[in-house]
Formats: sequence, C-alpha cells, structure tokens
Amino acid sequence: MSGATEALGRQMAATQELSGVVRSMKALAASSITQYERSVEALNDYYRTVELALSVCLRQRATAGPAAATAAPTTRAAILFGSDQGLVGRFNEVLMDYSAQTLASLPGKTLKIWTVGERMRALVTDAGLPEPINFAVPITIDGITPLVGMVLIAIEAQLKQDRNGEIYLFHNAPLAGSIYQPVGKRLLPLDESWQRDLARLPWPGKDLPGKALPEVIGPTAAALAAIIRGYLFVLIFQACAQSLASENASRLAAMQRAEQNIADLLDDLTRNYHRLRQESIDEELREVISGYEALSPGGE
Repeated sequence: MSGATEALGRQMAATQELSGVVRSMKALAASSITQYERSVEALNDYYRTVELALSVCLRQRATAGPAAATAAPTTRAAILFGSDQGLVGRFNEVLMDYSAQTLASLPGKTLKIWTVGERMRALVTDAGLPEPINFAVPITIDGITPLVGMVLIAIEAQLKQDRNGEIYLFHNAPLAGSIYQPVGKRLLPLDESWQRDLARLPWPGKDLPGKALPEVIGPTAAALAAIIRGYLFVLIFQACAQSLASENASRLAAMQRAEQNIADLLDDLTRNYHRLRQESIDEELREVISGYEALSPGGE
C-alpha cells in the first residue's frame, strides 16, 4: 500500500511541475500576441505613406496613356505562413486546407510554393503541391524584416522566370480572443480596379493655399517598381506578424485546455492519494486492534 501511495505522490509532483510549465508557456504566448499585434499597428503609418506614393505614380502613369494589355495569368506561385513548433492545435492544417482549396479553384497551374515553417512545409508536401522552398519562422519581431527580404528576393527571381504569373499570400489572421481565421490575397499582379481607385485617392491638404500635387522625378516605371516593392514589403511583414500572433493565440488556447486537463488529472490523483492514505491508516489501525486483541487476556 505504501508503495502505491509513494508512486501517486511522485505522479502528483510531476503533474504540478508540468502545470507550472504550462502556465509559463501561457504567459509567454499572451505577451507574444501583444508584441506582434503592436508591430502590425506600427506599420499603418508606413503603409499610408506607401499608398500615397503609389497613388502619385499610378496617376502620373495614367496621364501618360493606358498601360499595355497583358495576357491573363495561367500560372502562379504562393507563400504560406505556418509554424515550426507544435502545441498550436490545427493552426497549420486549417491554413493548408484553405490554401489548397483556393489554389485548386483557380485556372492554370501552381508552379512554385514558398512555406514559412517546417510543419507547413510537411503539409504542402503531403497535399501533392510542388515541393516547397521553406523559410524558418522568426522567433522575434526583429527577425521578420530579414525574412521578408528573402521572400521578396524569391518573388523577384520567380517573376524573371514567369513574368505573367500570379503571386498569392496565405496566412492566419487573429480575431477577438484566442481565435484566428485563414486569409488569402493576390499580391501580384496588382488588381486593376484597386489601381484605378488608388489613382483617384485625394492627396492630403491639396486644397490648402500653396499646396500642389507631388510629381515623380525621373522615369515613372522605375519609381513605381520601387514603391511596389515597398508595398509588398508591408503586406508580407503584416502577414508574418499576424501569423505569429495567430500562432501564439492558438498555442494559448491549447495551453488553456492543457491546464484544465492537468487540473482535472491532479484532482483525480489527489483523491486517489487521500483514499490510499486512508486505506493505509485503516489497515494499520486494524493491525493494531488485532494485535491488542491477541495479547489481551482471553484474546485467543
């Protein structure tokens, strides 16, 4: 009986230690969510600046005449943001299902896949899509910028091989609480109706005295290409930060479930421990009583 009690005591100690680990992971996930969400908010002003610069270039290009018509894209490449680590529920699987369905619904062929995260790379391989080129998931905010730079280089190399191809971006975006949803966007070519709307975007303060609309100095095409690169940088950076926030939200939810399961297990172990202790005490009392009765006069 004492051996069983000792074994239960060791299980209770290990469970309590595991509970402490889970609490630490919960705190880390919660703080990480806030950091990544703030990084997305911090990009809003930069995105607004890039958007205004794009509107100037597009407006000036429109005055030079209509752009040359291009053939409808029949090929594409895609970027999928996943995770390197586990304990995130169905974070990767949800995005993989959404991305695969979206790509399958498009005409033509998917030629290239870039994944961010080893677990996403494995899912893409299992889905029968082209063998992906994988990038490691950044572990800090400072690691996002180098990753975006590498992704942009990969996109530029792909466009040199397939100038009329499309580029799609897929990632999970956080919602309220510990919820997220998969989202997708076509990065390139830029949407025609969006370009027209952007070209008509009013310039801030243009009606003030002495204010004039800005103009592009030098070739418009070169300036437009540089600003589009900045625009892509913002979108990919935001996608990475939102994916990381969603990953930590999913991990936080998983840790909350694990914490509840551990609490339930600890309650069961505690009840069993107390029951065994009581049975051990009762057995000792019975032995004492039996011994007393055997030694007392007339006990035989």
